[in-house]
Amino acid sequence: MKRLILSLLISLTSFSLQADVAVLVHGYLGSAYSWQHSGVNAALTSHGWQPAGIITPRGLLPAPVGSAENKFYTVELPSMGPVGLQADMLRNMLGLVTQQHPEEPIILVGHSAGGVIARMALVQGGVDTPKALITIASPHLGTVRAVEALDETDDPFPISVIKEFFTGEIYDVVRDSWAVLLDLVPERPGNLLFWLNRQPHPSIRYVSIVRTGPVGLGDELVPAFSQDMNNIQALNGRSETRLFSVSHALQPLDGRVLVELLAEL
Repeated sequence: MKRLILSLLISLTSFSLQADVAVLVHGYLGSAYSWQHSGVNAALTSHGWQPAGIITPRGLLPAPVGSAENKFYTVELPSMGPVGLQADMLRNMLGLVTQQHPEEPIILVGHSAGGVIARMALVQGGVDTPKALITIASPHLGTVRAVEALDETDDPFPISVIKEFFTGEIYDVVRDSWAVLLDLVPERPGNLLFWLNRQPHPSIRYVSIVRTGPVGLGDELVPAFSQDMNNIQALNGRSETRLFSVSHALQPLDGRVLVELLAEL
């Protein structure tokens, strides 16, 4: 009986000391440093979250070890690649996180397309101990801006050459981004978002940070209804929402909001 009680006390102590690990996933044309440049990392660090490193397709670039219990990683994905490819890479990266922090709950945070990529990684399975998904301005139901970008670079010769001459690098970037842009067009039968939004999702906590824009319809890139995971067929009514009338880009506000949400989680 004494051994049983001792074992129970040890297990309860271990559970109480269990920390969380957050993984921050950047969006289209972003990078692991987007969270640093926007001030999100600084907000997390100032509230007891330790940066643990950057995960790239080649492996982990660890940060200096600190004493904080809760830790966060940023990832470096090929943001112009297909959503499926990025999701597969993210799943491998999350495997590295699990190796570093066995059995510790993982909270995924995705900005813009990064939220869709993180959600697809969860749906595909193989992510150990997921606890929550927080998305920021993510086009879960797609965006017409992706359609417009595809249309602008779908021109025959010589119009394509003329456009490239006058717009230069921007034209080349959009043209090289066709794979991910095709995945982010509004959902319709046969495309990726239509399939993804009808797959079983894990029973975790979902939070949608929605940019309402000045008139409540969304930001300059993604409509508000597309950012709300409650409008995903497989998640209807399962997501909490936080509404903010700001622009699409990451900003210090996101750091403050994440600090509050992570404390609740």
